[in-house]
Amino acid sequence: MLELRKVRRSGSSGPERAQGICLPFILLLLMFTPSVDSSWWYIGALGARVICDNIPGLVNKQRQLCQRHPDLMQSIGEGAKEWIHECQHQFQHHRWNCSTLERDHTVFGRVMLRSSREAAFVYAISSAGVVYALTRACSLGELKSCGCDTHKRGRAHDELGDFDWGGCSDNVNYGIKFAKAFVDARERMVKDARALMNLHNNRCGRMAVKRFMKLECKCHGVSGSCALRTCWLAMSDFRRTGDYLRKKYNMAVEVTMNQDGTGFMAAGRNFKGTTKNELVYVENSPDYCLMDRTAGSLGTAGRVCNKSSKGMDGCEVMCCGRGYDTTRVKRVTKWIRSGPKNQRMHGLCLQNVNPCWTSMATVQK
Repeated sequence: MLELRKVRRSGSSGPERAQGICLPFILLLLMFTPSVDSSWWYIGALGARVICDNIPGLVNKQRQLCQRHPDLMQSIGEGAKEWIHECQHQFQHHRWNCSTLERDHTVFGRVMLRSSREAAFVYAISSAGVVYALTRACSLGELKSCGCDTHKRGRAHDELGDFDWGGCSDNVNYGIKFAKAFVDARERMVKDARALMNLHNNRCGRMAVKRFMKLECKCHGVSGSCALRTCWLAMSDFRRTGDYLRKKYNMAVEVTMNQDGTGFMAAGRNFKGTTKNELVYVENSPDYCLMDRTAGSLGTAGRVCNKSSKGMDGCEVMCCGRGYDTTRVKRVTKWIRSGPKNQRMHGLCLQNVNPCWTSMATVQK
């Protein structure tokens, strides 16, 4: 009311009065609107304290699923730690190293606001992580709503001959079904290029886990002759999924939304394939060289680089030409009694463009 009285006293017109009233309200909305949508990632930081009403940014369907299946949320929380660790493993030697922010419900900060190939990878690996965690929990008997895959029954055949389905096949289809319902819920509320991008990459992540299902068998017969076999389907190690999605990140396709807003088309004319099984992105990535809070870039100052490498972990690439401090690290293991000592040159990226070079240092362990 104070703002309204001031407007009237000044003799402003109707549109000006509306601007005076609405501007503070809009600013408040911007201040309290979550900057990154997928706040369910924060479940991994909650540990055993997963309380559905305390997870910021969940949409109604996600909150309902959380309240209905608290045991599944516990598994998703454990899986979140695993896929974040895998993401950091895959990018440990790159300028963007999948760094997370402590006590931040967005987990990755503003870097996910850009529709970049990094965002594409994170959405894919996080969706895969949910599938993997739920499928594993089903097989271990930790969840009330699922168990082993009961559809694998009877006789089957592979390159080694006939076998009987048995054991406990991993119920990956249940993991995929729940992950699709929970992870995709927010994106299905919006019809824009970023939502389509996220839905596409979520699906690629889910299918990546199923892609590496493997047949495991147990032999029966005299002296383990394997005359009879009982087999089941099991998930491969999550590292295989991470490696696969990392390759997809390297080959990610830049896309634009088609005119009817229902799908994508490749932005580059040279791309002749289909984007169905590829990671897609809409915006180019920043270089991540310098700290940029607006873009969510932490920069590479202080990062360890490999002086002898010409790759992404090399000092020239990692430090973006700013220079680096050099140290010599000497490691001596107690079970090696003779021979040359293991030495490796590494550097620390500098913040300033004109570096002040330092002398060689020796560290002995």
